[in-house]
Amino acid sequence: MRAMILAAGLGTRLKPLTDNLPKALVRINNQTLLEILIKKLAASGFDKIIINVHHFADQITDYLSANKNFNVDITISDETGELLDTGGGLKKASWFFNDRKPFLVYNVDVISNIDLNKLYQFHLKAYSIATLAVRNRKSSRYFLFNNEFQLCGWKNEKTSVVKYSRENESGLNQFAFSGIQVIDPNIFELMPHRKVFSLVDVYLRISSKKKVTGYLHDEDEWIDVGKPENLTKAETLLKKKKYT
Repeated sequence: MRAMILAAGLGTRLKPLTDNLPKALVRINNQTLLEILIKKLAASGFDKIIINVHHFADQITDYLSANKNFNVDITISDETGELLDTGGGLKKASWFFNDRKPFLVYNVDVISNIDLNKLYQFHLKAYSIATLAVRNRKSSRYFLFNNEFQLCGWKNEKTSVVKYSRENESGLNQFAFSGIQVIDPNIFELMPHRKVFSLVDVYLRISSKKKVTGYLHDEDEWIDVGKPENLTKAETLLKKKKYT
């Protein structure tokens, strides 16, 4: 199975740690976020991984080389010339998913004990263009789903902006995205022709006609380590539980 690690971000929320270091190489209990995630993916059967890089890209490539890619088949998608956002970054790497099978996309700054095989099988049975792992947690932005967990919109709590993708839907449920998703390769045919764009915008545009499904995993541990205050929490969690 194939997967993509989104690691090209600037890591601005982790400053000053990321002033001279990419967020993928921030350490928790002497393990980098990248190592933790690569080992989790490999243990779940994702044996071919592509990683997009931008901020201090050479540090990531040197780190992987020094560790022999952790004995995993790893490819680099170089975005040093221009940061392409989540959608543009995935589009640039589209050639990697030429086996035409659904693939996993995972944010490097997320740590969770989510069962990736369970998520993948859920996606296969849902026949969706994308399956988004979500949780019932406080956030500044939410995906809006109907009772069948089909994506119907998006909400920004800070700006009060709400975007709907499906008409005549009421009583929508809001859930926060976990930064983990399984995507059907047919999505590449539905992407815009421009280079830089967000996957969220793609989902909102296509979900009026295509199934974009939510996968609720409230029972799992989950932490966003893109925030400095969560690094200590992550250290405690990793000491207690195995995340691969």
